[in-house]
Amino acid sequence: MIPLTPILSAYLAIYLTCFIFEMILERLNMAYLEKKGDSVPGPFQKTVSPADLTRIHTYTIEKTRFSMTQETVSKLIFLAIILSGMLPRLSEKLQHLPVVPAGLIFLGVIGFLLFLSTLPFDYYHSFIVENRYGFNTKTIKTWLTDLFKTALVTIVIAAVLISAVLLTIRYLGETWWLWTWAAFTSFQLFLIVIYPTVIAPLFNTFIPLQNPDLKQAIEALAAKEGLGLQGIYQMDASRRTRHTNAYFTGLGRNRRIVLFDSLIQTHPVEEILAILSHEIGHLKKNHIKKHLVFSSLASLFLFWSASRLIGWEFLYDSFGYSLTSPYVGLFLVGILWEPVGFFLSPVGKLISRRFERQADAYSFKAMQTAGPLAAALKKMARDNLSNLNPHPLYAWFHYSHPPLLDRIQYLESQPG
Repeated sequence: MIPLTPILSAYLAIYLTCFIFEMILERLNMAYLEKKGDSVPGPFQKTVSPADLTRIHTYTIEKTRFSMTQETVSKLIFLAIILSGMLPRLSEKLQHLPVVPAGLIFLGVIGFLLFLSTLPFDYYHSFIVENRYGFNTKTIKTWLTDLFKTALVTIVIAAVLISAVLLTIRYLGETWWLWTWAAFTSFQLFLIVIYPTVIAPLFNTFIPLQNPDLKQAIEALAAKEGLGLQGIYQMDASRRTRHTNAYFTGLGRNRRIVLFDSLIQTHPVEEILAILSHEIGHLKKNHIKKHLVFSSLASLFLFWSASRLIGWEFLYDSFGYSLTSPYVGLFLVGILWEPVGFFLSPVGKLISRRFERQADAYSFKAMQTAGPLAAALKKMARDNLSNLNPHPLYAWFHYSHPPLLDRIQYLESQPG
């Protein structure tokens, strides 16, 4: 085990503070559900039965306890990796290799260990928790195939990014962080563009929408809102889950609408149009572009801070490393940034909830009525067993969307 130093002790204190705070939030949320969850909120009474509410209650509690267990084990495993001294020893063995292969091995070992630690939890979540409530439809073969494909895509993307960062650090001097940020941002945009046609089809089958009436209605809605589309597709989501969803993906000419086949099977045309008009609202309000700008600014600050810390020998000494190297420096900056990101995340969630309210308002304007979206949200809440009574502090810290009850009350307060 590596010796405790002031910086390492401070890091551990902050790390554990984040963990304890997260556990408190989870327990608050469960206690609030126990207190408020015995009656169906007024707006949901015609859609959610007492039996549905009981299932929502038990599903939420079971998911929360599972999440708390997973979080505890994950934190302990990560601390063991950090404190055991294995990583400093590994970095010493890699010091004679060129920086790129050494970095790929060092960061790859960490990633592999963390990946292995998630497998039992991923299996339990899919085949025990989700199975128990009728959501999981994937087979063991599909699960293993998805894991393999996810690992392969992750390895390729991570290898490209890590190699690019390490080469810029080696050859571009003190301004490496600016060049790295530019390359990272460009690559991020590239992935968004190719995701619908290259990455997503690795996991699901996408076919043109088969329902001609629904397709015609969507095309009319898109034309009315001045939205150009590459296509309207349905996805075989029901091969893996009974959860329902719809989304826009891609940029520019690659932009397309994707509907879960489970959504098409359970919602009438008017409700699907209301859901899509909400998504159109995100596009029309430039929420995707704004998110990209916020993400780019955050990554710019992260790379700049990395450039200030990566050469600080005292940081390496504090975590048990006898030698400085750029890939170790990037790893250390990453673990130092995690607690900062944890406490900054409510800012991003606050912005996201604001965007969601604007998209709900846009849907009302586009549909000339709030009824279909309100009905769709109620049905999705019932079918997905969504928590109707989250603790306000928990929702403020974690929710990217306003709580469902708030959204329904807003929609039903609109005229017409």
